[in-house]
Order: sequence, then C-alpha cells, then structure tokens
Amino acid sequence: MSKRTKGSGRTKHCFSLVHQYIQHFNEKAGSKSASIRRRSKIPGVVITQYTVNIPEGKSVPDFKCKLNEVNVPEGKLAVFKALIVGEPKPAVTWKRVRGSISEEGKYETRYDESTREHILEIQAVMGSDADTYKCIAENEYGKALCSAALYVTDIVTDPSDFRKMLRKTNSNIFDEKKADKFKERDERYRDTLQRDYDGLGPEDMHLIMLKKMEEKRQRALKDQIEVSTSEKDFLTKSGFVRDGSAKAKDAEDFAIPNLDFLVKLQEAVTEEQDTALFECVLTKPLPKITWMGNGNVLEDGEKYKISVSDHKMVHRLLIKDCTGEDKGLYSAVAGSTSCKAALDVEADLEAVGKKKTGGAGIDLEQVVRQQQIKNREEMEKLLEAVKAKHDAGELTEQKTLSTYGKDGELISLTGPVKFSRGDKDLHDANMNGNILKSMLTAFSVTESAVAASSEFEPPTDAHQQSIDAFNESAVAASSEFEPPKDAHQQSIDAFDESAVAASSEFEPPTDAHQQSIDAFDDGFKAGKSEGNEGGDAANKHDEETEQDAQEWSDARDGKLNAINAKLTERKKRLENLFNEDSESTEAEEAIGIATQPRRKRIGPLIENVVIDPGVQFIWGLSDINAIIGENAELTCKLSKEDFEGVWFRDDEKITPDDTFTISTEGAIHKLLIIKCQEDHSGKYRFEADNRKTEAVVNVKDPPRFDPDDLSAFTEPLRIKIGHNAIFKLNFLGFEPIKIQWYREGEKVYDDASSTRVEKSTNHSRLVLSRCQRRDSGEIKIKLKNEHGTAEAITQLIVLDKPTSPLGPAEITLSSATCIEFKWRPPKDDGGSLVMNYIMERQQVGRNTWKKIGEIPGVPFYRDTDVDRGRKYCYRIRALTSEGVSEVMETEDLQAGILAFPSAPAPPKVVSTFDDCINLSWTAPSNTGGSQILGYILEKRKKGSNLWTAVNASNEPVKVKKCAVKDVVAGLEYEFRVLAVNLSGPGEFSNPCDFVFARDPKKPPGKVIGLKVTETSYNHFVLTWTKPEDKPNMQDEAKSFIIEIRNAQCLEWSRSTTITTTYTAKGLRAMDMYWVRVIASNDGGESEPEELPNYVLAMPPLVRPKFTNKKMKTFMVVRAGNTVRVTINFEASPPPEITWLKDNGPVPKRVTVSNSDGASQILIPSSERFDSGIYSILVKNLAGQETFSTEVRVTALLTDDPKPPGPVELEENVPGTVTVTWQPSPDEKLDDRLHYTVSKLDSTKRTWATVADRLFNNKFTVCNVMHGREYHFRIYAKNDMGVSAPSESPTWGVERKKEKVSLNSSCREERDLRCAPDFIVPLKVHTAPKGYECYISCAVTGTPKPRITWYRNHVSLNTNTNYHISNTCGVCSLLILSVGPKDVGKYTVTAENALGRSECSTMLSVRD
Repeated sequence: MSKRTKGSGRTKHCFSLVHQYIQHFNEKAGSKSASIRRRSKIPGVVITQYTVNIPEGKSVPDFKCKLNEVNVPEGKLAVFKALIVGEPKPAVTWKRVRGSISEEGKYETRYDESTREHILEIQAVMGSDADTYKCIAENEYGKALCSAALYVTDIVTDPSDFRKMLRKTNSNIFDEKKADKFKERDERYRDTLQRDYDGLGPEDMHLIMLKKMEEKRQRALKDQIEVSTSEKDFLTKSGFVRDGSAKAKDAEDFAIPNLDFLVKLQEAVTEEQDTALFECVLTKPLPKITWMGNGNVLEDGEKYKISVSDHKMVHRLLIKDCTGEDKGLYSAVAGSTSCKAALDVEADLEAVGKKKTGGAGIDLEQVVRQQQIKNREEMEKLLEAVKAKHDAGELTEQKTLSTYGKDGELISLTGPVKFSRGDKDLHDANMNGNILKSMLTAFSVTESAVAASSEFEPPTDAHQQSIDAFNESAVAASSEFEPPKDAHQQSIDAFDESAVAASSEFEPPTDAHQQSIDAFDDGFKAGKSEGNEGGDAANKHDEETEQDAQEWSDARDGKLNAINAKLTERKKRLENLFNEDSESTEAEEAIGIATQPRRKRIGPLIENVVIDPGVQFIWGLSDINAIIGENAELTCKLSKEDFEGVWFRDDEKITPDDTFTISTEGAIHKLLIIKCQEDHSGKYRFEADNRKTEAVVNVKDPPRFDPDDLSAFTEPLRIKIGHNAIFKLNFLGFEPIKIQWYREGEKVYDDASSTRVEKSTNHSRLVLSRCQRRDSGEIKIKLKNEHGTAEAITQLIVLDKPTSPLGPAEITLSSATCIEFKWRPPKDDGGSLVMNYIMERQQVGRNTWKKIGEIPGVPFYRDTDVDRGRKYCYRIRALTSEGVSEVMETEDLQAGILAFPSAPAPPKVVSTFDDCINLSWTAPSNTGGSQILGYILEKRKKGSNLWTAVNASNEPVKVKKCAVKDVVAGLEYEFRVLAVNLSGPGEFSNPCDFVFARDPKKPPGKVIGLKVTETSYNHFVLTWTKPEDKPNMQDEAKSFIIEIRNAQCLEWSRSTTITTTYTAKGLRAMDMYWVRVIASNDGGESEPEELPNYVLAMPPLVRPKFTNKKMKTFMVVRAGNTVRVTINFEASPPPEITWLKDNGPVPKRVTVSNSDGASQILIPSSERFDSGIYSILVKNLAGQETFSTEVRVTALLTDDPKPPGPVELEENVPGTVTVTWQPSPDEKLDDRLHYTVSKLDSTKRTWATVADRLFNNKFTVCNVMHGREYHFRIYAKNDMGVSAPSESPTWGVERKKEKVSLNSSCREERDLRCAPDFIVPLKVHTAPKGYECYISCAVTGTPKPRITWYRNHVSLNTNTNYHISNTCGVCSLLILSVGPKDVGKYTVTAENALGRSECSTMLSVRD
C-alpha cells in the first residue's frame, strides 16, 4: 500500500478509493483524525487505523484468532474468549447489538493472565440473551472489532415469559444514556458500510473503480492546461504526446485481445487435514495475480502457498490442512478479469461417496507451449504489417504506430517519423527491417510506461510487475528477428527512456534528463560513425549529422525550459486541488501519479559513463540566533575531506582574526564568531568546488543577569518575623526592558504600606516591610524586551516560633513496665527544624506534673518508669532556634498488666539438609498487649522424652525463622516454639511433624499409565503407576495429588492420596471432567500427567447381554393360572426395552415391569388366546439383543393326560411286531398330545424307548427275536406331563437258559513298589519381568514320594511367594510376578523309602 518515491526521504502512503472515501467521511463527520478502515489477516476482524504513520515498535490492535460462536442450553454458562495483541496494550470492551451488558451479576468481564485472554461470561443464559456480541480493542493508534453470535437452545415459548423478556429488554434499552445511543448508532452505520463493501466481488470493485476513474479523467481533461502549438509540435516530434486524433484504421490493424484466462479454475473436493490445489493459465505472462478466498485477499504463508511458473503464465494456489472453515468460493484476479471456483471439504470422502479432485486436470505445460506459439505468430504478423506500411511510405508525419501497454491495452504513438540524410542512408543500407523492428521494440517499452502512468490509481508493485512482464514478452518476441545491437540503436533506447520521463508528468526535467539527452547525442554520433565507416561518404554524412544534431539540441533546450515551467505550474495546481475537500480523493490520486517513479528500462542499454559529481554537502548551514557577547558557531559537512572552502559574510570573504575563527575537522567546516556584536548579524555563506550553502545569523540582546548576582539572588532569604525583606538584582539588555515581580505566582504592585518596587535601567529592587510568617514563599522577577525574556526565582523564609505538636497521641506499646507512644510534629515549624521536645508527665489522680526534660526531635517517647495498670497524662512542647511552641496535652495513657502471648502455630519445615534444618513459624494470634521480643525454639529426637533448647532463653530469636544446625544426619526431629513479650515467655506451640535431617529430595517424575478403569453416573476410578526412582534426577513419590475440573468451570479441585488408585465421587451425570495427577514428595511436585481426553460421567458402553443361566424358550401354563416371564440382562447406558407378541405389540392386559437389569411380563389370569411367542428387544447406544419364548396356555383339567386305550400286537412281517392302541381321551382337547412306545426284552430286564413323539396310534417294532419274550407300554404325553402306561399282552416264548460255571485260578500277589523317577524333566525358562512363570515336571514312585523345591539350594516349600502343588505325580511351581530376585537355579527332589531322585533347570528374566 505504500511506496518510497525516488529522491525523497519520506514514505508516501497510497490507500484505495474505499479508504479515501472513509477518511473523507470521518473528516466531514467531525472526527479528530481521519481513520482508515482495513481488514485484518484474521477473517471477520475489522481494523480502524487512526493515523497513517505508526512509530516503530507500536501497532494497531488486532485479534490473533476469530471469536467462536457459542451454542449453549438455556440456564447454562456462556463464555466468549478473545486473544488480542497491540502496542500499547489496548483497552478491551464488550457490547451486544440489541441491549446492553451492564446488568451486574449477569455479565462478567475479566482478563486471564495465564492465557492472556479477555473473557466475557454470561451467567444462566436465557432466550433473551441470544444476540451478536462484539469485542472492541482500542488504543491510541486504532481499534479492532470482532463479533460472534450466541445461540440459546430450548428457548421458553410461554407467552407470559415472552412478555417478561420484552419488558426487561425495553427497560434495558431506555435506561441507556443518550451518548451511548449516538455512539452505537455510529458503530452500526460503519458496520453497514463495511458489510456493503464486503458484499462486492472482485469484478464489481474493478467495474466501480474503472467507472470512477473514467469520470475523473473526463473532468481532468476539461481542466487541462492548454499547451501552445509550438510546444505541442515539439512534443509530437519527440514522441512525448499520444495523438488522440489518430486514425482508427491503424489501431484496428494492430489490435490484440486483452489479458484473459486460458484455463480457468476448477472446483475442488478434498478431505479434512488434506490439501487442495487450484490452477489457472493466462494468455499473457504475468508475474503475480491476486488470489481471494471468501472475499479475503490471500497471502503466501503457512496456510496458503502461492506459486507461479518460470514462464509466468501458470499460477497455482495450494491450501494446506483444510478444515470446514475453508469451504467457500476462491477466485483469481488478473488485471480487470477474474475466474472463480468452489472448494468443498468433507470429513470422510468415502462415506459421502465422493472422490478427491483439484487442479486443472490437464497438461498445463502443453497448453502454455501452444499459447506461446500463438503469441509469437501474432507478433510476427504485427511486425510484418509495420514493415509493409513503412515500405509503402504510409508511416509519415502524423501517422500512428500501435503497440500494447498494460494488460494488452492498445496504445497509439503519434508523431512524425523523420530521418536525417545520414539516417536515410543508414535505413536504405538496412532495408531488411532490423532497425525498424528495433525501434518498434523501443516504442513498445516507452508506451508501456506511458500507459502505466494513465491508470486509475498509482501503480503498485503488482502493477509494475505486470508492465515489466508484458514488456519482457514483447522484447523477447521481437528479439527473434535479431534487432541491431549497435550504438545507434542503444542511443535511440536511451533517448526514448528520457523522453518518457519528461512526458509522464512525474517531475520536471532534471540533471538525469540532461544526462540522458547527452547520452543520446553521444550515441547518435557513435551510431552514425559505426554505420558509415565504409568510406568518404560516411564522413560527409557525419559532419552533416553533427550539424543537424547541434541545431536540434539547441531547439530542444529552449523547448524543455518552457515545458519545465508549464509542468511546475501544473504540479502546483494539483497540490492546491489536493487541499480542497470536494476533490480530495482525485487530488490525492493525481499527486500519486505525478510523484510515481519511472519504470525500470528493459532491453539493451548504452554503456554507463561514470562522471565524478564532485564534492557535495552532507548537511548545510542552518540559521542561528546568537546572543550578544556570547560565541556563535556555524558548521557544515562535505562529502569529501580533501576540499578547502571559503567563508563569506554578506558577500565579503572572511579571514581569521580576533573575531572569526575558521577550523576544519575532517569533512566538517566550522566558523566561530567570538563574542557576537550587533554588527555580526547578516548572511553567511560557505563555498567549495562551485557549491555553496547559506545561513542567516541574528545577533540579539535579550535581558540577562550577572551570574554572580543571580547566584546570590537564588539563595533563600531568611528573616525573623516583623523584619523587612529586600531583594535586588542587576541586569542588562536591549532597552526598553519590562520588569515585573511575582510572589507565589501573583503579580506584586507598589504599595506604600508594605510593598515597594524600585526600577531602573540596570537593576530592580523589591522591599517587603514587616514580614509575617504567611509572607513566606516564592519570589520571582521577570524581564522582557523585544529580543527575549529572563527570569530569576528565590525563596523568602520568615522565621517564627513553631506551632504546637499535633495529636492525638497513638500508643504503640503498653505493657506492665513501659508505655510507648508517638505524635505528629507541628504543622508549622516556624521555618526552623525542631531540635527537641520538652516533656512533662502527670499520674492520673495527682495534681503535680513531673518534668521529664528534653528529648531528641523525633515525635516518639518510651516511658519505662511506670506502674502496672496506672494511667498517665503527658504535656509536649516543640523547641526550635526561634523559641518554644504552645503545649499539647495527651489523653490518659494506661500502662499494661502482665499478659503473656499465646502459643504460636507449629513450626513449618522449609528445607532440610544433612547438617541443618530450616524452620519458620507465624506470630501468635494474641501478643498479650505488648511487643513480641523474640522466640525460643526447642527440639526433640524421635524416641526421646527430653526437649533441648535451640537458643538460650536470654537470647530469643528476633525473626520468625531459624536454621537449626545442631542435628545428626539421618535422625528424625520434632520442634516447638514459644513467644516472649515484655511480660515474659508464653506457652509452647504444638510440635511439628517429625522430619529427617537429610539433604533435600528431588521432585518425583510424572506418573505412568494414567487411565480410567471404571465409570458411572456419579463416580469414576483412576489408576496409575508410580514414577521410577532415578538417582540424582527424581526421587520416590510419597503421595499423589488428583486435580479434577468440570469442563464448565475454570478452577481445579484437589485431593490427595498415597495409593495408586483414586475414586472420584459426587459427580454430575453426563458431565465432562478433565483429570490430571501430580506426584509429590518432600522435594516438591512433579509435572502433571493429564488424560488425553475428558472423562464422561456415565458407565462404559456395554452391549445388552442376557444373564439368565437357563432361559426357557417354551412354557406351558394351564388356563386361569398366572404367566410370568422374567428376563435378566446387563447393559450400559440403560437400554430401551420393548416387548412384542407374535411380532406385534403386547395386549393391554399384559403388564410389563422394568427395573435395573431386569424386565418382566405378567398375565394374572391366562386364557387360551394368550398363547404365542413373546419377544423382548433390549437396545442402547452400544447395540441391541433379542430373546423369544413361546407361552402355551392349555385347557386341560388335570395335570397329566389320560392314558391310551387297549394295546394290540400283530406280526405282519417276521421279525417285526405292529403295535396298535386306542387314542387317549385327551387327544381331541390337546393338539400337541403325542405317544411314546417302550419295550421290555426278557433278556435285558430293562425298559427301552423304541419310539417317541408319535401323533398316530400305530407303530411297528423291528428286530424282534424268536424265542424271547417282549412286553410293550404306550404313554400319552403333552406339555403338562406323561400319562400312566397302557400295557400290551406278552409277545413270544421264553427260552430256558443253561447255567454257566467259571473256574478261576488263584492269583499271585506282586510287589509294585518302586523308587522315585522323573518321567518328564524340568525345562529351561525365560520369563518377562512382571509376568507369571509356571515350572512343572512329572514323577512316579510307590509309595508316593515327598517333593521338595529349591532355588540356589534354598528350600522354597515354606516360602509364601511361591505356589507349589503336586497332583497325580505332576509337580508344579508358580511364580506370580517374576523379578530380578527370582533369577537362578531351580531344583526339585522326590524321595521315598526306596530312593531319591532330583531334577534341575535355570530361570532367567528379561526386561
């Protein structure tokens, strides 16, 4: 926004039209200073800058992040937080759009020092609090504003409540002050203006600005200064003026389309925390374009990466770490054209069925190559057309050459194309058009600069880069035709550059212009000589060309001088226009154009000729005012040290003498005028190397005092009361001199009674008669003449007796042995210090006063000659060198009684060492009415009953701390302390806790493995592991501090435990809590270990699960009985329970009862229609579970069914028997009744079921053996039970069996005893540290052997840390937690009466 102009030492700020409009509005509105509205880098923040230039180290307030919207339920706490920067520290205020925030207790604002946040808290929000809240930060350089909305859910809709809120809102609004209303109205007006400005897109802004500038340009053309015909001809011939009357045909022939987007932005879709890419391609090279996102200008940084290709045609915008806030419309602006595309950011692209897109999606490099070929072809056509016109003789006087300026704008250059005779020959010799093409290139560069100066706003860096880029492309295209690189062409380029500078109205022609013209002349000559070095004809052309050039140069000098005068007059007119209110913005733009620097020349240049500029002044002389009779010095500094200069006074050379001294210190030259006189006034000049600097010396004669007289006058004058005071002071100076005396700032006039003022030409005297004490004060004399003023100040002190001391007397100590009190000194000490006080004392009840005598001049007295409990009265007088004051009598002061101090608090241990323990304590709450003289400290070792004194009783400790050094390292001590006052020692305090005499411990490390093991609606359980003990780094933790904070609060609540588990109780259901644990010991506290996430006060999510061990899927109930189905389950959070009957709702006659972990349905009196499938659905956030049971209600009158009828047997097929029977009487009543057939074989003697669930009355039994006897039973079964059997007749003939006898031989008894033997030996084990280890083997032996385990030959059978078992010969050893102490050799022995055996193995532990 600002650019430093060439040759100036200050910065010119050029703000946009909107800023100028706002500044003009503020000036018209009566603001003290015009403010500038601009945007912050943070979206949604508006900054108003009060001053244009801000000192270094200072800044306008700004927000580091945007205010976040707040959405809270009704009745909760709403919090807005703002992080603000600025220097000096800005003042922060909060406002709301509708209403005020002045209600006490409702709105609280504060500043958090730890987080540096400004906080607004709204207690118990209601529906009426839903509004937009603003945070305003302001300092002397500007202010910043950011707003955010508050949304309140569950707003009450009761009409009565709305009426209450309406009354409350109206009362708040009408209670505001009138001034606040006006201020808020202004804020709304500025916000509306800002919103209107934000609503304009880039295309709208460009159109508005172009329209405004076109109107200004038309008005400027009307007021343009008329240029004479001769001047216009000269400018036209020189190529300085664009002819507006050029033929349209020439312009049309060379027209090229404006800058446009060859490949526009494409819509992009990306995921959160991923990147998004936008790409575009321009038709012409451009170094920089403007990227905008959601109406804000984007800058290259950590969030956005803006890049451009080497050929300046492909531009890219990369957005990093995309979030939902990055959604929106992004645009690229190049000149007056732009293109847009949208960005969509999704949390999960796969979930929404989208794919990531971005970029252009095509090969941009190929597109650029094609466009470059197209641009080159267009340039070739242009050059061929120019050459054809030139060959045809069409480019004559007043013909137009067309080329391109900024952003492809068509520019016409009008003027005669004239050749001298030498140039004509040179042109004929180069008919191929090279020189013509080279001149066209130079004209193109020149016209680009001219076009840039006619734009609607001062060119910024981006504009300048655009011009440079286009000119580079034009020069590059024309260079393919190999323009001549001789000195002649370079001279033309140099001349064109100087011509542009002269015509662009930046500044009048200077020495730089003259050097450019000279360079043209020299280059012109060199070019001619080089082009004609072939023979005598060339020499002749040289002479003629030099003559023409000299004539042209003379004419040029005259014309340029005339143009300088015109341009200077125009610049003054523009500066006057800048001061007018109605045209302030137009004038500012015109001045910006007039002072903009020339653009940098591109292309081949002539060789720089370095000319020594000679000596210059680093600083010149400055006007000074000298005082007559004193020395004066003039100094200046040259750029070189080896130059001598000459001093002049009024054009007369100065030579060193008694009056003037000339000296030189390096490059600094000094002229010293000794004891200036009036005739030394005049103009002084210093010349060196034809350069000079001047200054004016004015010698003045102001009023002056003699230094000795002034020193004596300023000494304070001390006189006694009633005496006269005389002040006299001599002076000198240019007459007339006005004299005025002052006393205490008031003018003193001549009064015959008490004041007399005497005045003369060289002195003045003031006489004050019969001075009183009240006359003391400041006396001043002031002298004034036409050359200046002088003042002298002194003090008058009138001495008198002091006034009486001031009471009342304040008792500082009252004890049985003394009284201490103090008073205030006299209000007026009479001008002298109080040397002593005279004291007298009277005991109350007596008539005599006892003289105590004089005490030093300190208003304090300690009386030790008192009796306990008696009262005394004192008289006090102040004594000075002027006398004794009146007496001041105190009130009755009573001496104290014997009152001992109470016991102090137990001592606290500050620090411990091997040879010292530092203690501190607090004073007793009751001092006994007298001063505490000190403390006595005692100590006692642990286990001892003897208390020993640390300090002697007659040497009490004066301070409330002590370093006890008489301790033994490693022992424990306890301490107690008592206080001593004037009455004596008091009671001992309670002893402190025992403390070791050892060096201080290191704080412990952070706890390890902090986690939540159990949660519920009102508590949760934390567990962690102790930090490790690292010598010289961190010691063992003794206790742990648990800090818990509700997410809606800012304060932490502390609890302490010595275990590694803690249960937090009394929580609010479904609230969020932050938790951290701190390890602590005598050395301090560790860093807190926090849970990564908050803890939610609710049980952990548990999927519903049924816990009934045996759940019936079918049950039968007799009609009329109660049906009860109970289902037990576990689930968290509590689930929703739904019962269904046959996939439909249960009837109303079914009662459903739910409780924690159980649900039940109840049918008090069941009927047949209650039969069906009952299902339960248990559902919560973790999932759902279902279970179904079939309930059958039967109408039978008995418990069991009736038995079947008679049974008949029939053999239809050999080896089979067909059993038939009559149906049971209950078969018609129960459709679920079925039959079971059982068989009894005479050889087995047991009944066996051969058929079950038969729903007919017939069954064929197979595998019936001849010769055996069979019996059959038929049972009727239903859901209620089994009926009595129906017996069948006997089937078959029983065959007699022969008896079998078995002769068994006698058995021999064998000896099975054997010695122990390990059939499965021990194996080598390697166990991780902290894990279980199981070691086992197998042993045999009869009788059972005795097993013994050893580790490193030490028996383990009695060690409780090991679990040993022996089951059926399997011997095992279990180690619950393996550690380094368990490493070693393990041996197991088995021993019985027949022998002994052992087996060994090794156990190692790894970390």
